Amino acid sequence: MRRAFLRRLLGAALTVLGVLAINYFLFRVMPGDPVAMLVRNPKMTAEALARTRASLGLDRPWHEQFRSYLAGLARADLGSSFIFKRPVLAVIGERLLPTLLLTLVAEALAIAGGMLVGIVSAWKRGTKADVLGLGFTLLAYSMPTFWLGILLVALFAGRLGLFPVSGMLSPGLAFAPLAQRLGDVLTHLALPSITLALVLMGEYALIMRNAMIEVLTEDYIVTARAKGLSERGILRRHALPNAMIPMTTLIAMSLGFAITGALQVETVFSWPGLGRLMYEALKGRDYPLLQGIFLVTSVCVVGANFAADILYRYIDPRVRD
Repeated sequence: MRRAFLRRLLGAALTVLGVLAINYFLFRVMPGDPVAMLVRNPKMTAEALARTRASLGLDRPWHEQFRSYLAGLARADLGSSFIFKRPVLAVIGERLLPTLLLTLVAEALAIAGGMLVGIVSAWKRGTKADVLGLGFTLLAYSMPTFWLGILLVALFAGRLGLFPVSGMLSPGLAFAPLAQRLGDVLTHLALPSITLALVLMGEYALIMRNAMIEVLTEDYIVTARAKGLSERGILRRHALPNAMIPMTTLIAMSLGFAITGALQVETVFSWPGLGRLMYEALKGRDYPLLQGIFLVTSVCVVGANFAADILYRYIDPRVRD
């Protein structure tokens, strides 16, 4: 068990290093000059542009820049943002909490709703409940995230006025009592989290339904029914634990990718998270900030898959054996 844990931990570390190298060179083949986009002054001389490029370290050969980047990474120094003129870690740290809040709330809603719809559809296969559940999941899974977000904004924020249109906190409430600020954050969080949850819920429900249908046809389910076990007991003790095996992988992967997969949601709702920050960094060709964001997201994705791999050994004894 320990050897398998260390082997997978080493594999995860090598994967992160490979992603770092790819991301470093990928951003530098993108079209556009970050210095020209930062300056935006047509009267600026070539000498001034060269000095600005040298101050950012962009005048050195790529291998020297890469070596400096790795040396800074070993010191937990990801460099300074071209746009914000601040350390990358500080900029990411300010945006990480809103993204985690949005992602975790949306994931919790999606997991609970998707599993419920998938279990009912599989258990009532061929009935009206299955048709309604399957229709809902296919509709939710196929809807573009940005389109659903715009639709919810137009309906619940624009026409009905039930929720704020954008942002995370209303102006003037920065120094309000804590309870008032929490309530305001929750009202701002409602539409973005529902938008992301509905899209994820469709995927979870489809996988849960298919897994449950496959499990319900196994011989041990027939044996359990022959022994006289109740349908609820069969579902809870036999069918659901085995159907959770593919769901564990899907949830872990979705949780990692949802950190940046919320880019469209954060853009539509102007939510101050990592997705919105990535959009701003891409527009400004902010190499250090983009590298830092992709480092965080890569660690999240690889870490989530590593956790799912370890969790597999406790869910399914066959993997442990």
